[in-house]
Amino acid sequence: MQFTQGLHRAVQQQPNAIATVCKDRRRTFRELHDRVAKLAGGMQRLGIARGTRVCILSLNSDRYLESYLALAWLGAVVNPANFRWSAPEVIYSMNDSDCLALIVDDQFAPMCEAIKAGTPGLKQVIFSGDGALPAAAIGFEALIERSEPVADIGAGGNDLFGVFYTGGTTGKPKGVMLSHLNVCSSGLSLLGEGALPEGAIGLHAAPMFHLADMMLTTCLLLRGGRHIVLPVFRPDFLLDIIEAEKISDLLLVPAMLQAFVDFPATKNRDITSIQRIMYGASPASEALLDRTQAAMPGASLMQVYGMTEMSAVMTALPPSDHASRTGNRLRSGGRASYHVQVRIVDEHDVELPRGQVGEIIAKGPNVMIGYLNKPEATAEALKNGWMHTGDMGTMDDAGYVFIVDRLKDMIISGGENIYSVEVENAVSKHPAVAAVAVIGIPDAAMGEMVHAALVLKAGATVTQEELYAHCKTLIAGYKCPRSIEIRETLPVSGAGKVLKTELRKPYWDGRDRAVG
Repeated sequence: MQFTQGLHRAVQQQPNAIATVCKDRRRTFRELHDRVAKLAGGMQRLGIARGTRVCILSLNSDRYLESYLALAWLGAVVNPANFRWSAPEVIYSMNDSDCLALIVDDQFAPMCEAIKAGTPGLKQVIFSGDGALPAAAIGFEALIERSEPVADIGAGGNDLFGVFYTGGTTGKPKGVMLSHLNVCSSGLSLLGEGALPEGAIGLHAAPMFHLADMMLTTCLLLRGGRHIVLPVFRPDFLLDIIEAEKISDLLLVPAMLQAFVDFPATKNRDITSIQRIMYGASPASEALLDRTQAAMPGASLMQVYGMTEMSAVMTALPPSDHASRTGNRLRSGGRASYHVQVRIVDEHDVELPRGQVGEIIAKGPNVMIGYLNKPEATAEALKNGWMHTGDMGTMDDAGYVFIVDRLKDMIISGGENIYSVEVENAVSKHPAVAAVAVIGIPDAAMGEMVHAALVLKAGATVTQEELYAHCKTLIAGYKCPRSIEIRETLPVSGAGKVLKTELRKPYWDGRDRAVG
């Protein structure tokens, strides 16, 4: 399995079919193939080769897809940066993964100087935007025009494809190393579940740096479907492009799905082309699914439960379960997908009887290689070859997995993973704060919202707005507390550990899902 093989298949079978649409650019598979081969040739002249790490910091675009393909063509390794990160967070990931080059667009070109100052190993900047060329950067189109095509070196299988950063309990992101086999096996499994059949026209509305959209990318490549690219998600933009391009397939995180379904203009627009909606990355309420099906009665729904370390796919809840509403299956994450084994185990990794709560673990060809530069964290997560997810759940007699809580203090807000320790580190740097505990609390739009319980220093005061502004100088805005509570003390155990379960109780008691 290799990431580029879908492109080779498509150009062999349907060279003149439209492959990508972005803004006013429409390209066939033959054109995409030629551009990727030349882009790879240009990158090679810049010193990018097998094993070279390259960061992409960009909004969604057709050039993002071309960059993915060209890097895989060379056997290079991609580091897709979260475009919501601050400059220090991007710099950390680039230094940690030893990036030699950066691909950056108009939106993030102003960060180049700060990034270059903080990344001594950075040698090349490729500008994938349409505006003025940043200083010392090389233009994306110029690189293609001036380069000769090179052959695909055939990297695949267990070769490293990318380093995808996710939150970490130490407060620093962890680089999840995924191989070509990891990513492609999950894509094939989703195709087996019924995602993206022949003729699919898929929309990249979720961020292309995210593993959720990577699954859409991989599936469309393997299937030979059409990639329609939306640079920025907004419900009105989404409606316009659905009507214009007759989109058949959407992949949205629940926060996007809610914004789209509840947008007032949605009911007056022609969205009948949508045949399938895949959602995941955070839970979706039954009420939202009901509104979705009412807004798009002709569309089938599929939920995918997974994580970055599993190349994004562990279980799937197919359209048939959304349609039948058998029992409480809509509250589940579905059943193990075709390429994965899933178990619920106790603290000794002994599989538990059906219905008992334990940790969800999984095994398959999609399990990550490991965490970059973190052998201890890798050993802890991959015990006996099984990925220990940190999620708590149950499994019923038919194999449906129900997520009930998390072992680790991860918050999922709008499909983004946020780790409480990282936020606590930022909050604690405020001069008014003596102690802090960060938790996720329910939020109708985002699934969960970051909430900080604070003990202040004597005589000190702080508002939520002040704390947010302080944290935003240290971490991405979506990680900053959206609400606070001032307490005299934090609840602690006999061992002095903060009891976050006590802090969560007032917000989560009586809810079906403890994870939002």
